[in-house]
Amino acid sequence: MSWPMFIVMLMHFGVGFIDIYVAGFLGSDIQAAVGYVSQIYFFVVIAANAISIGTLVLISRAIGSKNRAAAVDVARQSLYFGAAAAIILSIIVYFSADFIISISGIPSHLHTPASDFLTIFSLALAPNYLLIITGAIFRAGAEMKKVLITMGIVSFLTAVGDFAFVFGCGPIPALGYKGIAIATALSFAAGLVVSFIFMYASKQWRDVFRNGAGLSKDLIKKIIVIGWPLILLQLTWNTGNIFLYTILSSLPEGSVTALASLTNGLRIEGVIYLPAFALNMAASVLIGQNLGAGNAERAEKLGWKIAYAGITIITLLSAVIFVFAGQLAGIVTDNKDVAEETARYLRINMLSEPFMALSLILAGALQGAGDTRGVLLNVFTGTWIIRLPLAYLLAVTAGLGAAGAWIAMIISMTIQSILMGIRFKRGRWKHIGF
Repeated sequence: MSWPMFIVMLMHFGVGFIDIYVAGFLGSDIQAAVGYVSQIYFFVVIAANAISIGTLVLISRAIGSKNRAAAVDVARQSLYFGAAAAIILSIIVYFSADFIISISGIPSHLHTPASDFLTIFSLALAPNYLLIITGAIFRAGAEMKKVLITMGIVSFLTAVGDFAFVFGCGPIPALGYKGIAIATALSFAAGLVVSFIFMYASKQWRDVFRNGAGLSKDLIKKIIVIGWPLILLQLTWNTGNIFLYTILSSLPEGSVTALASLTNGLRIEGVIYLPAFALNMAASVLIGQNLGAGNAERAEKLGWKIAYAGITIITLLSAVIFVFAGQLAGIVTDNKDVAEETARYLRINMLSEPFMALSLILAGALQGAGDTRGVLLNVFTGTWIIRLPLAYLLAVTAGLGAAGAWIAMIISMTIQSILMGIRFKRGRWKHIGF
């Protein structure tokens, strides 16, 4: 299950990387705006991620206990719930994009492109929400080929669309930076169509579209109980990233360089996150299915086994990126200052990546067991109690600049991984019921 998820995560990374790569042709300001809005957009899709983890946990347990009807019912209710949430949020974001950007802390000269990006992205919320939820349904059912094909189409259309809509191609006019957002929105819509076709053609899931009753308060409540800590988790993480951008934007010198470098560094660092996220998702499904089958001890052994494998893989990848940081930075920007700062970001953060792997994979295992509150507590501590105060102290107060923020990131991630390991070892997650 891990290698298909790795490819899926590679495709997710590719979508974000292509956006940043194309933005680089338009200047460091546009790169910074894309990175800033990406953090805000992730903030907006929090509810979809929360619904998806609730969906994954409940369907995994239903499949583990061989209750197909319950799995179908959860899938149906999740799609209903996700569609309603997406429509409401799309309307709110579309009409308040300017206000959101104005209070986000982004430098004033980036307001116009950032607002344009967010307005267009708001139109993609509904298909993106349902695409996230259908992906969770297929993952819980171990149907990774469908997720692979869907994300392959999304990635391909994003890559082609970015260049076509930004620079123009045949009858398509050159739309500049707006073309990046338009291409991404259209690719999400196409991916959703493919996902629904797969569901309707599947014996396992076609009943989702048939004989469906209205909303089930009991199921929606279960999804919310599991998912609400993930909403706060995403809020904690994404607002933390936004505040980190804000801290960097307040630097007396080199703020735009620091912002663009963080954007580039996060995108390149995404290569490291790919296998970790793949193992995170695999751990969630396997833990859920084993708990559903009543085998808690096997679930714990699998959790540690997956974590150790992830640490080994991530350590090797980190060493490669550390050595070639300069060359990788040069791929995403031709600005010398941004390239140098991006390389420094990579070299510093590669030191904490093995700890990131441990934290992320065990977080997936805990989420698969339904212990989303424990994950929330650990991430909140690492981000808001340690990372952000330390970043401000080192970068601004101590005058270390962007490097101070990078150092704060590795210290906080190390502590967060230790907390996650302690939580998993205690084993309280084995006794969570629904």
